[in-house]
Amino acid sequence: MTEPTAPLASLIREETARRRTFAIISHPDAGKTTLTEKLLLYGGAIETAGAVKARRAAQSATSDWMELEKQRGISITSTVLQFDYQGHRLNLLDTPGHQDFSEDTYRTLTAVDSAVMLVDGAKGVEAQTRKLFAVCRRRGIPIATFVNKMDRPVRDPFDLLDEIEKVLGITAVPVTWPIGTHTTFRGVYERSTGLVHLFEKDATHGARKAAVQTHGLDDPALPGLIGAPELAQLKEDLQLLDDMLGFPDVDLIRGQLQTPVFFGSAVSNFGVQHFLERFIDLAPAPGTLATADGLTTEVTGPFAGFIFKIQANMNKAHRDRIAFVRVASGQFDRGMDVLLARTGKVVKLSHSSAFFAQERTLVETAFPGDVVGLITSGQFRVGDQLYVGQLPPLPRMPHFPAEFFASLRNENTAKYKQFHKGLTELAEEGAIQVLRNPDGSGDPILAAVGELQFQVVQYRLENEYGCQVRLDRLPYAASRWLAPDSVQDVRGVGRWARILVDSHGDTVLLFKSDWEMNYALEAVKGLLLSELPPAGALESIRV
Repeated sequence: MTEPTAPLASLIREETARRRTFAIISHPDAGKTTLTEKLLLYGGAIETAGAVKARRAAQSATSDWMELEKQRGISITSTVLQFDYQGHRLNLLDTPGHQDFSEDTYRTLTAVDSAVMLVDGAKGVEAQTRKLFAVCRRRGIPIATFVNKMDRPVRDPFDLLDEIEKVLGITAVPVTWPIGTHTTFRGVYERSTGLVHLFEKDATHGARKAAVQTHGLDDPALPGLIGAPELAQLKEDLQLLDDMLGFPDVDLIRGQLQTPVFFGSAVSNFGVQHFLERFIDLAPAPGTLATADGLTTEVTGPFAGFIFKIQANMNKAHRDRIAFVRVASGQFDRGMDVLLARTGKVVKLSHSSAFFAQERTLVETAFPGDVVGLITSGQFRVGDQLYVGQLPPLPRMPHFPAEFFASLRNENTAKYKQFHKGLTELAEEGAIQVLRNPDGSGDPILAAVGELQFQVVQYRLENEYGCQVRLDRLPYAASRWLAPDSVQDVRGVGRWARILVDSHGDTVLLFKSDWEMNYALEAVKGLLLSELPPAGALESIRV
């Protein structure tokens, strides 16, 4: 079957309409993992939020499943968190905030329909936030903004709105407004309802939902609760907002002309529930996905999906590799036969799971917006497209040219099989490239976007595969693939570059400087280089 029947198309439309697939983007330390935990708490997915502060003394965050993440208190890999809330199915794709893991984050953003931009109320719009916002804008992803840490010393809220507009070029329109800041922060005013929500801190330090009192703006008890001067200031601010900005407009938000702004404190749960409830209304359901050539695919068409992430060893009990597929159109059915675009071969999707961090449940059906995990033994790559019928246009995965290089030595030859298996599986995840001499001799070379990736590889080889390894940095600054239409005899390039092959057998050249690369291009007739590997649905990205 290619085209869905009328009843099936109706079901697909109905199921798609209740889905929201989104990611949270931020600069490191803005509180992204904390906000993720609190959305799960208020969404009913967990009963107690993991404490991110004092991580050693408390349970770790749900989204941080990798042992190294728990030790360092940072997110270093994307996680899928699926849960239901108020009749909607939410697919939250948690992403790493550290810039050394940008490639993982950028690829995850190809699989979402909206994003939440988390801003530290004291620091405003920071460097990594600007980069991620630019990616969302280029891909047509609507963005909601959550200004965090309002219970600490912060900048004036109007200054923050002005900075968002000037730095990012988008109108920031508040949905909620803070009542006080730092030690006087008591809650938020919800502009659409005209209600004041006052929160109370408790002894759980945000591990459970905060108690809240709701009052009208003209409630005679309100001056005694927040103070008469604070109430007067609130009314003055609200009048200014009404005169200057008006109210959020769904069409302008989805057209990336507005970002709805919420204020709160994720660590103390202030404002989180009101954000979650309104975000569901403002964020779009899955629809057509942006592609590099501007083409689109309808959600009610035949099944189509793409692999945006591969992860090994998510669960020590399973020791398998999972390929994460974003369903772009049609209905996914466990056991269905689909075409793998890269090879043209038919594959059966038998082992399928839905995820909540590393926890998995068997999934029989899925709809556009959902993320399905497929067990892979090496047949899938990041960027692969799966489909029924004709290949639809789907987003291409971003690829960053590597900037850091290191040799990797196996210190225990008795662990050769484990070393080879670990390198192969970690390379499939797409965060690192494994390069070797053409004749297979010598130690493998790792190429990565960020230096911290090397520490992750070393840690995982030692802790997940039982290997002892040594990393030595190499003085290269750039890598390029030999283009398919280039001269193929590159032995003469060896004067300026190191000649290697990647895990697929394609030729890669390492240069110590741009000068050496440019000199090689001038000196070797017919030499053509590419930032992208010859095969795969990848798109070169520079930030």
